[in-house]
Amino acid sequence: MREGLIPAVLGTVVSASGAALLGSKYKMIATGVLGFGLAHVVLGAIDLIEHR
Repeated sequence: MREGLIPAVLGTVVSASGAALLGSKYKMIATGVLGFGLAHVVLGAIDLIEHR
């Protein structure tokens, strides 16, 4: 399995769950979860590009 694929996929799932929570009363927590997921997507993508 390619290095960086797991963080990118995990970040996508976490970002989607954070985006789904944005309409709830936990807007601050949802924003943090969304940012955490997007950071994992970016770091996973960097790993994927770096280890071609």
